[in-house]
Amino acid sequence: MNRIDTAVKLFNEGYNCSQAVMAAFCEPFGMDRSTALTLASGFGGGIGATGGVCGALTGAIMVLGLRYGSADSGDKTAKNEMYRKTRELSEEYKLRTGSLYCRDLLGFDLSTEEGQLAAKEPNAFHDCRQFVQVAAEILEEML
Repeated sequence: MNRIDTAVKLFNEGYNCSQAVMAAFCEPFGMDRSTALTLASGFGGGIGATGGVCGALTGAIMVLGLRYGSADSGDKTAKNEMYRKTRELSEEYKLRTGSLYCRDLLGFDLSTEEGQLAAKEPNAFHDCRQFVQVAAEILEEML
C-alpha cells in the first residue's frame, strides 16, 4: 500500500484529516506513527474544529517540515526554502480543491452551532477523503 492509500485508509479508520496525512508520511523522516498521530490530533476540522485551514493541508505542511525544515534558527536559507515549499503546496492544494479552508470545503462551519449540527449528519465528512487524498498526492509529488 502506498502512502496516499495509507492516508485515506487512516482517515477511514477514524483519524482526523491531519493525523491521516501526517501519519502516512512521517516514518521515512524519523518520526514514529504514534508521535505523528498525537502531534497532528489538534489540527482536524480546520485546526481544532474552527473551520480554519484544512487539516489535511496542515498535516502535509508538517510533513514538509520533517523533510525540509531546519532546527537551526540562523539558517535563513532553509527557512525561506521551507516557506517557499509551503506556499507551493498551499497554492496547489487550493487549485485542486478550491479552498484552503475547512469551512469552505465542507460547506459548513464547525465553529458555529449550525455547523456542529451539520457535522453530526451521516457522511458529513465524506468529502474529506478526497481532501486527504489530494494533500497526499501533492506531498508525493513534492517529496
